[in-house]
Amino acid sequence: MSRTGAAGTTASPPLEVPAVTEWVMEMRDPADLRPAPLPPVEMAFTLARVPSPDLNRALYAAVGARVCWTDRFTWSHDDWRAWVERPELGTWIVMAEGTVAGFFEIEAQPSGDTEIHLVGLTPAFVGRGHGGYLVEQCVRRAWRRGRLWAEHTGPATRVWLRTSTLDHPNALANYRRRGFKVSAERTGPKLVPDPRLAPWPLPHDPRTAARTDEEEELIP
Repeated sequence: MSRTGAAGTTASPPLEVPAVTEWVMEMRDPADLRPAPLPPVEMAFTLARVPSPDLNRALYAAVGARVCWTDRFTWSHDDWRAWVERPELGTWIVMAEGTVAGFFEIEAQPSGDTEIHLVGLTPAFVGRGHGGYLVEQCVRRAWRRGRLWAEHTGPATRVWLRTSTLDHPNALANYRRRGFKVSAERTGPKLVPDPRLAPWPLPHDPRTAARTDEEEELIP
């Protein structure tokens, strides 16, 4: 049975997108990080010291639903709690103009690997010149693993992330502008749950909607 959102939007079953290209991107030296232009207003970055599955779940939907972040929509509350209540995971809340502007999750992994799981802006701040600085500050904190958080894990030796063609068409270039390089690439079908299973309806299904060069970027 399909689900219906608060405003009557009916979500469709998972859709198989036939050719999704996924990239692994990495940075092996903090000196490779390229600064971004300063945003038009001050942005504040706060490490969440009290793990909150409810907060991470809400930010995941608010930031990611429009660009097909759907992999965690099946998670239970216990799944979310197990995810956030680990010392290896750091969640940063981003504020601007007194409003939640975005967030990012960084995980300290074995052998110095540090993964940026999620990074993005809330819709109200997309396309306003905040995204490049958001990514820069996220990467700076990733390289400070073992000092800012995950003190027991030691220093970072590699910062890495995943992106795909389900993101904005310019996402790959945006990460490259900050100094990331592609280390792996694969293309194949992917079953994508309906992003409109978010707690509120979206204006369209981002899995199938045509995207243009003029569309605003999640991460400029």
